[in-house]
Amino acid sequence: MAAHRTSDYISQTLIVRRGQTFQLSLNLTRPMQSRETLSLTAETGPSTSVLGKTRMVMPLSRSWSKTSWSATRGSTSLRKLAVTINVPADAIIGRYRLSLQITSGGRTTSNKLGEFIVLFNCWALDDDVYMSSEAERTEYVLNEMGVIFYGSADSRKSKQWDYGQFEDGIVDTVLTILNKSLDYQSDPASDVSSRNSPIHVGRVLSAMVNNNDGNRGVVSGDWSGDYLGGVSPSRWNGSVPILRSWLKNGPVKYGQCWVYAGVLCTALRCLGIPSRVITNFESGHDTDRNLTIDTYFDLKGRNLCFKDNVWNFHVWNEGWFVRKDLGSSYNGWQILDATPQEKSHGIFRLGPTSQKAVKEGDVNLDYDGRFVFAEVNADTVEWVQYDDATKRRLYSESKSIGQYTSTKAVGSSSRVDVTIDYKYPEGTAKERAIFKKAKQSLQLKFAKISLRVGDGEGGGADMFSAACEESRPPAAKPNFTGKFKQIGESQVGQDVTVALTIKNTASVSKRVGVNLTATAIIYTGARVKEILVQKHYIILAANKEKNIPITIPYAQYESAITDDNLIKIVTVCEDEDDKVGKMLVEFMITLKNPPLLLKFHGQPVLNKPVVISITFCNPIAENVTNSILTLEGSGLCKEQLQIKVPLLKPNQTSKTEVTITPYRTGVRCLIADLSSDKFSNVKASQEVTVAPA
Repeated sequence: MAAHRTSDYISQTLIVRRGQTFQLSLNLTRPMQSRETLSLTAETGPSTSVLGKTRMVMPLSRSWSKTSWSATRGSTSLRKLAVTINVPADAIIGRYRLSLQITSGGRTTSNKLGEFIVLFNCWALDDDVYMSSEAERTEYVLNEMGVIFYGSADSRKSKQWDYGQFEDGIVDTVLTILNKSLDYQSDPASDVSSRNSPIHVGRVLSAMVNNNDGNRGVVSGDWSGDYLGGVSPSRWNGSVPILRSWLKNGPVKYGQCWVYAGVLCTALRCLGIPSRVITNFESGHDTDRNLTIDTYFDLKGRNLCFKDNVWNFHVWNEGWFVRKDLGSSYNGWQILDATPQEKSHGIFRLGPTSQKAVKEGDVNLDYDGRFVFAEVNADTVEWVQYDDATKRRLYSESKSIGQYTSTKAVGSSSRVDVTIDYKYPEGTAKERAIFKKAKQSLQLKFAKISLRVGDGEGGGADMFSAACEESRPPAAKPNFTGKFKQIGESQVGQDVTVALTIKNTASVSKRVGVNLTATAIIYTGARVKEILVQKHYIILAANKEKNIPITIPYAQYESAITDDNLIKIVTVCEDEDDKVGKMLVEFMITLKNPPLLLKFHGQPVLNKPVVISITFCNPIAENVTNSILTLEGSGLCKEQLQIKVPLLKPNQTSKTEVTITPYRTGVRCLIADLSSDKFSNVKASQEVTVAPA
């Protein structure tokens, strides 16, 4: 259906977009009689009704209505009848059953004609998901390849993600996800009747893409660093294998935030809701509802396990639609997040949250505005906990949370910074005023809740406790400063070297104690395994600085490093003369994977085999075993390909050749992943144009 922009779907079912007409040609078993009248009935859901707009009866006539379901008669021959059906812009999306009723002499017979699927339509002016830009419509609904940004604020990286929303069986799978939801199970008629709204559909999908509520959702999460019994989240390169596995076997193990976002983006685009993936660096996770991220360290620099934390990055989705429930000023991009962090109305889901409401600090609107606001604009407070369990505030910072908020550019793979869409420039009077507005509105809300149900239920106790801690005097600021610098860019398999520079800002000499801890972490900041603990004492002359070199050998971090390739170094520096002044310095190391080279041999042509070579060199002085090479890409590989790579000796190069047969034309992307006992998720991708045969 070129006019409906659905011809790319690989499906045996007719797929149309609402807000447009489509044509049918009915083959009749006999000529129609002049006394006979015809009508068509379209039904969706298990128990249909006209009142619920899940059953539409359309008498065949010579006129039609743009705002309602209607069927008009076209040219007629002895045994053929042309019919045009109008699908209104507010129609329920999903699978419909179509039947023809023939009435003659007061008797009506019904004939099943088949099924069709209705999707949202961002090309239709009256649709809630309408977008005015053709380039954006193409990018956010029709583009099957995405770029997801990850890493850290200081070391931003990107990976390709294959959405594959048009691949065989995906639209049927997404509709099945809706029918497995808790909303559908509790009240099927009400749920289906609500599927005309992208607000409802987006909220249901954000709950169903994760499996945290025992709802047979798509992806089970794991942030432990040990993914035994499933697939490491970093191994996934696209949504299609995940969705197919879910349909066949149930919840898929395992996912993390970018996996949830990739799958949710596929589902939204598949149903016609414009969607994009957003990465927020230095993303706050505020559990006590006070818009402050409180982190605690002991005197050795170990991060203590409290609820608030800062993720190196977090990935969520935006969907584009109007907010009739909030008012037109909140239309546009809406945040949706399937990562199971906190519950929303009793279920692990998030959104839709108006992006504009977040920027303006309107945090008490539906849905989950407080949580998103904290992700991008909370203040941070760092505390030190003494051996007697007392705590003292070291630093507070209003600018560190929510950096380089990023998404893929329209029409290219480059990064676009959208931080300004979430908050006013950090440090400006406007940004601080918005933060104060949000904080005051939450304090008022939770004060009211506490009066009604008590501190324990409403969250008032958490906020009160935080306020008490903030009232204690902070630790004294020392007369010295410190910063880390990495020496070179380390690759997995190499020793890591950094330098800690401490500068005395006083006019007298200082004796400084340096407690240092290096820990393997995952991207959420959670500690996995301690790698290095050191204690240094240095004498600093007045107004002088000194470097402390720190080396972490590969042998020391080899068994600790996770798929995220992250090492965090924290030091607590103490003035040994007065034992009061303390300084906390943190540093994040992101190790690079060795390169993987991917090459097409010849021009890819539709339905003709083409050879690809994948080359990898073992850079370490140990054997690399259990290597699995995975290839996938919509239009290039109908199924995910997995090839076992033989043992690689030190400095040995492996070259694997694979033949694939492209089955769709146009720009396509092949993604390769190599995982082994020594290296996790070494990636490569290659964009190619598949020519017609």
